[in-house]
Amino acid sequence: MQPDPIFIITAALTVTVILASAATHKLRAPARFANQLEDYQLLPSTLVRPVSRTLPWIEAALAFALLVPATRHLAALGAAALLASYALAIAINLWRGRRDIDCGCSGPEQAQPIRPVLLARNAVLVGLALVASLPPLSRSLGLFDAFVVIAASAVALLIYVTAEGLLANGPRLLKLIGR
Repeated sequence: MQPDPIFIITAALTVTVILASAATHKLRAPARFANQLEDYQLLPSTLVRPVSRTLPWIEAALAFALLVPATRHLAALGAAALLASYALAIAINLWRGRRDIDCGCSGPEQAQPIRPVLLARNAVLVGLALVASLPPLSRSLGLFDAFVVIAASAVALLIYVTAEGLLANGPRLLKLIGR
C-alpha cells in the first residue's frame, strides 16, 4: 500500500527545513562547528576541518533535493543515513561516558550537552526521512492539499522547535527548580 502524497511531501518539507536550518547554523559559525566536531573525537584531526566544511553543504544539498520529486527518494535516504550517523556519533560518545560535549544541535547561539534523549529525537527524524523516501500514491493534488501540507509541516516544525528548546534548556530548568 502506497501512502498518500500529503504524508510524503509533509515529511520531506519538514526534514528539508530541519536540514536547511542545521546547514545554516554550521555555515554561520564554521570554527565553532569544527570545534564541536573535534570534540566528538571520532575523526583524525587532519579530517576535522575538511569534514566540517563539507557537511553543511551536504545538508543543504539534501534539503534542496528533498523538494524535487525526481530526487526526493535518494535525498530522503541520504538524509536518513546522515541523521542516523549523527545519532551514532552521539551514542558512541555516550557509551564512552562523554556527556559534557556540545551536541552541535542547537546552532551557535546555544550549547546542548549530549544525552540519551537525543537518540530518540534522531530516531524520529530518521523515521520522518524514511517516510519521505516512500513512493507516494499517484493522485493529483489540489489547493487544499497544498494547504494541508504546509499546515502539517508547520505543526511538525513547531513541535520540533518546542522539543528542541526544552531539550536545550532542560538542564537550566532543573537547576531553577532545585533538582
